[in-house]
Amino acid sequence: MAKLYFNYSTMNAGKSTVLLQASHNYRENHMETYLLTARLDDRAGTGRIASRIGIGEEADMFSAGDDLYTRIEARLARGQLAAIFVDEAQFLEPEQVWQLARVVDDLRVPVLAYGLRVDFQGKLFPGSATLLALADEMREVRTICYCGKKATMVVRQDDQGQVLTEGDQVQIGGNETYVSLCRRHWREAVGDTPKDRTAAP
Repeated sequence: MAKLYFNYSTMNAGKSTVLLQASHNYRENHMETYLLTARLDDRAGTGRIASRIGIGEEADMFSAGDDLYTRIEARLARGQLAAIFVDEAQFLEPEQVWQLARVVDDLRVPVLAYGLRVDFQGKLFPGSATLLALADEMREVRTICYCGKKATMVVRQDDQGQVLTEGDQVQIGGNETYVSLCRRHWREAVGDTPKDRTAAP
């Protein structure tokens, strides 16, 4: 039975590595896959999914307003697909997530989406929120904070390494821009200090 999967994490957890390995496993067994990535993130090159460890694959791109159901339906007309992989899924529009759900339900092809859960302010991306609502299965791709605990948050830094707490939700960047932290150290980084329990209410 086809399912919609949401594989989520914070930055630098290896989501693209996991995606590329899973696609490779299908292809190694002579099953075709279809890869999609966000047009606005071209750090790996236009129309390419790449990992920090050096592996990569060509992929079709999606932008705001694209009808992914129609595109995937047209791709299926050219040949069977075993699975569809979507990188940078946080950049999907909510309607595009619904289109992927219809691909699973109506075209009966599994869709595996990989993306960030929250932004640098600790807020859900709209695409991720819709995936959390609609996905049949969710899996966390884990990475660690510098303290060794699981990282669930991310901070954005400027060129001098200062933590930013305001700005647009979307700003493309890698290790030079974003740092993954546990919630406690994210709170410290953004200035959310512990309350003084001895202070008067």
